Amino acid sequence: MIRFDTVTKRYPGGQDALKEVSFSVDEGEMVFLTGHSGAGKSSVLKLLSVQERPTRGSVLVGGRNVGAVRAAQVPSVRRRIGQVFQDHRLLMDRTVFDNVALPLVIAGTPRAELERRVRSALDLVGLGGRERAQPLQLSAGEQQRVGIARAIAPRPPLVIADEPTGNLDPKLAGEVMGLFIALAQGGITVLVASHDLHLVSRLRKRVLVLDHGRLIDDFRPAPKASVA
Repeated sequence: MIRFDTVTKRYPGGQDALKEVSFSVDEGEMVFLTGHSGAGKSSVLKLLSVQERPTRGSVLVGGRNVGAVRAAQVPSVRRRIGQVFQDHRLLMDRTVFDNVALPLVIAGTPRAELERRVRSALDLVGLGGRERAQPLQLSAGEQQRVGIARAIAPRPPLVIADEPTGNLDPKLAGEVMGLFIALAQGGITVLVASHDLHLVSRLRKRVLVLDHGRLIDDFRPAPKASVA
């Protein structure tokens, strides 16, 4: 689903955010991306969603070189990627339903199908029946769940998340990560950038480690031993 092939990202002024980074992520795999502040995690996500272009190398999503698409093709690339943010970026003057429906409205989804997808997404994140609530009526954890529902409502094959638990307490963070695990179990590829090493290690998923723009580790936990 994802392939970085010797990707370098250099910003004006000569700063290299990424230096010859190579890795791949399979369909339906959940992977964490970790590293210190400024290590390059956000640059990886921005390259995937075509907010940035690589200076050298290629970035492929579903076999398509997204770093080389024309400007007119960028919206079609982004429609296949669900994005979850640390601050959830909800429209506070709209209902939960309207927030989740937003990418479907932009894509021109027929109303009946839109309603089915919104309710299905809210059910999946445990907010069924709350579609008429206002975001300010929800807890921080529930607001982040709305952000996840909005990302998955268009049924993208890939979901990327930038520090999605950064504003949550440990219990809520664990619940949100559980939702991402469920998405991967359902066949969606999930890439989560996180600095919460304790939570990441506890979930026993593959971890890509960046340090000053270089990929220094690709950790794959050993499978749990079976009980005789």
